[in-house]
Parts: sequence; structure tokens; C-alpha cells
Amino acid sequence: MTGVPIQQMADRVAGLMEQRLRVRGAGLGEKLRKGGRLLPRRVRAAAEVLQTGAVMAQNPKLWAQVDQQSVAQAYDTCVRHLNGVDGGDRRKGAVVGIAASVAFSVLAVAVLLLGVLYWRGFV
Repeated sequence: MTGVPIQQMADRVAGLMEQRLRVRGAGLGEKLRKGGRLLPRRVRAAAEVLQTGAVMAQNPKLWAQVDQQSVAQAYDTCVRHLNGVDGGDRRKGAVVGIAASVAFSVLAVAVLLLGVLYWRGFV
């Protein structure tokens, strides 16, 4: 494996992050900085290993120090996770969460209002 495929791996993961997580940025490093919190800890660590390998692969002297096996495993971990992420499902979950929060607030206020009315003797 040469430096070019490592960079291609990093570009592929960056593209998946942009497509699935809607994270904007110039490269994998910037996308990790902006949207790394959207990834699980294990996947974020794998993406950082891949980013480090891609940076080191650009320099011929440092390329020899890159652990090819760990970069390949990191790439597999990132791609496996990002292919499983569904943007529409994430949006639906966010809308349902907001709706549940609003419904609970309305219910709590109604119960509190009825309690105060009962306590004051109006009900």
C-alpha cells in the first residue's frame, strides 16, 4: 500500500461524513474537528488514526513509519459505522424528541393547573 490509497481512504471517510452526517470541511481533519462529537468514541479514534496516517503518508520519510494494518482497520471501522448511519432516521428522531418534550411540558402544566385549582377549591 502506498501513500495514495491512504489518502483515498481518508477522502472516502471524509465524503461519507459529509454525506451521512452533514459535516462540512476541507478534509478529514477539519471534519473531525467540526463533527467528531457525532461519532462514537471508538469510531472517532479510528478516524484520527486514519487522519494521522494520511498526513504521514504525504511525506516519503514518514510514510515508512505508518502502520498499514492499523490504518486499514481504522478505515474499515469508519466505513462500517458511517454506512450504517441514516440521515433521515436521525432527523426523525430529533423531531420526535422535540415533540415528546413539548407534549410532556404541556401535560405537566395542565396537571399543575388542575392541582392548584383543586387546592384553591374551584374544582
